[in-house]
Amino acid sequence: MGGDDERPEREKRSWSEIDRMRGSARGSSEPRPLGPAAKARAAAASRQYIKQIDGLFTDAKGGAEGDDLAKAVKNAHGTPQLADSCAAYAKALGMPEDPSLLSMFLDSGNSDLMVGALEKLRELHEGDGPKLTKGQKSQVRTLALDSNNAVADMAEELLEVL
Repeated sequence: MGGDDERPEREKRSWSEIDRMRGSARGSSEPRPLGPAAKARAAAASRQYIKQIDGLFTDAKGGAEGDDLAKAVKNAHGTPQLADSCAAYAKALGMPEDPSLLSMFLDSGNSDLMVGALEKLRELHEGDGPKLTKGQKSQVRTLALDSNNAVADMAEELLEVL
């Protein structure tokens, strides 16, 4: 069982020695840009690449574009531009998954957006999605009294499943 004693002791090499033995240096094999213009182009390409990669790892629907559209809706909440911001979001990404953002869609005054938001809230409620808050339920109760029949009917349907 003394197999460890029979091996000759090997010399430990540093990483740089191992790299030299492989015939390559550690790191990138691409040459660095030489002039200031080439460095600026490389830096711009790196920034663009990082921005694209960051967009893949955002939590918002639609990546970085979804973040921007959601911010536009939140910033327009309470202003006359809310319906336009909601419409832009819906056109680009469909209905949001976030109940608080859907609640803003319900405030838009656009009956198509409001019905779509109510349908999405119902879908989220019936699925494993986040549940509605008391404020959102109150908002749906108010919409059940809306003068637009499509909005009122969809709000009533949602209230039935709550």
